[in-house]
Amino acid sequence: MKQLKDNHRDTETQSAWWSLCASASLWLHFSALAASAPTTQSVPLDKGWQIAITDFEGEARLTGDNVTVPKPANPRVPNSRVAAKRGDDGSVTLQFSNTWIAQARWQGGKPLDLRGHLPRGTVEFDLDVIDLAKGGMKFKLGCGKDCERKIPFLFAGRELIGKGPQHMSFALTCFWREGDDFSKVDVPFTLEGTGSGEIKIAKLRIHKTGKATSACPDYRTQSVTPERLQESWAVDWWLPRHEAKLAEIKAHRDAGRRVDLVFLGDSITQGWENEGKAAWASHFARHNAVALGFGGDRTENLLWRLQHGELDGMAPKAIVVMIGTNNTGERLEDPALTVAGIKKNLDEIRQRQPQATVLLLALFPRGEKPDDLLRRHNARINALLPALADGKHIVFLDIGPRLTNPDGTLSKDILPDFLHLSPQGYDIWARSLDVPLTSLMTP
Repeated sequence: MKQLKDNHRDTETQSAWWSLCASASLWLHFSALAASAPTTQSVPLDKGWQIAITDFEGEARLTGDNVTVPKPANPRVPNSRVAAKRGDDGSVTLQFSNTWIAQARWQGGKPLDLRGHLPRGTVEFDLDVIDLAKGGMKFKLGCGKDCERKIPFLFAGRELIGKGPQHMSFALTCFWREGDDFSKVDVPFTLEGTGSGEIKIAKLRIHKTGKATSACPDYRTQSVTPERLQESWAVDWWLPRHEAKLAEIKAHRDAGRRVDLVFLGDSITQGWENEGKAAWASHFARHNAVALGFGGDRTENLLWRLQHGELDGMAPKAIVVMIGTNNTGERLEDPALTVAGIKKNLDEIRQRQPQATVLLLALFPRGEKPDDLLRRHNARINALLPALADGKHIVFLDIGPRLTNPDGTLSKDILPDFLHLSPQGYDIWARSLDVPLTSLMTP
């Protein structure tokens, strides 16, 4: 145990040193950009830009006082509604209900060269959160072709409900990742909502020099910083599910049942309770197994759960871990950063359950074809994972080839949406674990 603690301290020291070096590197990088790129002191976004109001099924332009996004002939969510209105002061109010995604997107103007704004620049606006009790929000900024960066603002946004206009100032670097192209930004801002809500934004500006007063995640450490899942569609059930899982573990303990097997992960792991229920009963129930899968979870969300008791009160022989595909799907995170988050979780698991053997699974294939962007991104993560395994305490296992066709495509019989498993897919997963788990489960 002392060695584990020493290793943990070494990891923290290395992380702090890396952050310091990275900060120095970024400062030099930004200084070079500032020297080479022309800038203006302030870029107002209330003139010269079109504002597109979008639902996931349609789009309309806010050219007058108000607009409602039209519904298609056969809408997937018939009762959703997205609308916007413009105030006399130039403000824009986004109104949305029962929607997967709603946006007010500034576009159609002359692309901005914001490279010189990066060192000390800010994105500033007045924000009035009129209603967000059943919704969530994010801020986004374009960063080149097929690239956008976002700041989640659900928890902070809900704290502002009914408080009137509040001045927001985010560092422009909140929207930047190394390698992004800020030389021709054609979508300088997007206000995004999910669920139901009403949000007003005014006095939108990008300043060359400003004072950031609003916090944002550091993309370099986001995957290793424990946090609850910040999505409107999850916030009502995520914590109650966490409490229910703690109660499930306690029930095993109170009944004198030993939990020998634990699964940790996201919605794919949570699916053992639904599409995978039959395979679970056949292969794992006899081990009093517990599935700690939460839909939407990224590495930082699993880390939060581990640090809040989900591995406590039991001593499993084996722990199956698969996490990270939502780091890809949500923010197309640098594979090295996702792997750092996975390693942080493995360190936490080893510290809390040193007797358990960890089966670290490669991320399952996603996207119908081998050249799918997210599939290729996950493959880059998987290529780094074997280095985290020692073959004894942590064993790496890749069952992806068993889930794909010979030509690398995915079948809807196994992955109906090219991400989540069908009952047949869960049966394949379960049978793939029979041999690795047999020796571990033997008394």
